[in-house]
Amino acid sequence: MLLPVNATLGIIMAALLAMATGTAALARFADARDRRRYWKDIVTAGVRAAAQLAVVSLVVGAVMHQVPLLLAFVLVMFTVATFTAGRRIARNGTGWWSALPIAAGVLPTLAPLLLTGLLPLKGIALIPVTGILIGGALTATVIAGRRALEELEARRGEVEAAMALGFLERDARLEIARPAASDALIPGLDQTRTVGLVTLPGAYVGMLLGGSSPVQAGAVQLFVLIALMAVQTIAVAVTLELVARGLLHARVPDRKASRGHDGGPGPSGRILGARKRIKSGAA
Repeated sequence: MLLPVNATLGIIMAALLAMATGTAALARFADARDRRRYWKDIVTAGVRAAAQLAVVSLVVGAVMHQVPLLLAFVLVMFTVATFTAGRRIARNGTGWWSALPIAAGVLPTLAPLLLTGLLPLKGIALIPVTGILIGGALTATVIAGRRALEELEARRGEVEAAMALGFLERDARLEIARPAASDALIPGLDQTRTVGLVTLPGAYVGMLLGGSSPVQAGAVQLFVLIALMAVQTIAVAVTLELVARGLLHARVPDRKASRGHDGGPGPSGRILGARKRIKSGAA
């Protein structure tokens, strides 16, 4: 066992959570969109993680040998990932589109493993692997979506200029958002490039602790890293396409008529605003 589960471990984890919370509060870390302070999110995340892992530990033991319950548990994982990604990117009715990039990344990677029998339909294998892939797709989708929308907001004038030159709206938005969305691939690339030199990831350590040989552990870890790159690349590509087409956006629902796809004032909104200012000046 890597760490003994006892009171000392609990005290150290509480101290580390307090350290993270205090640092975030002192540094005044906050969300760029709504200025929500992240120290509150850190506390909530730590407490939720403890509660969720306690429940999941019991649930996994119960569903491990029952395929219907096992598949239901995987569906719950996917639903939670979709909800989380949608809330982080859009916080409006378009957030559920984030289910598409997550599914598009995970399913083509998971299906061949199940069909060839490399991954047995058992809880002890399916849940960890699916969880890793869904988590990777979630991270890539959130980063790509937020970065793409922020870039479109900051460079809205360039999008309109490209459209004035004859670009379709989708193509104009795509050219501006693509480099920013591509940043979502950086964490996975860096992790793969430095594996074994900087860190020994969880799959490798877990296999060693489970009694596998270093070669077996290395093979499993290599598979996880390559699979994650495939999942995240597909997720980023689909997210970028959704943003470029205006299906996934940060627009506030009750301002739909006066805003563009990227959440900023659209042409109609700016025209209406100019008319109001002219009328006010005339009055």
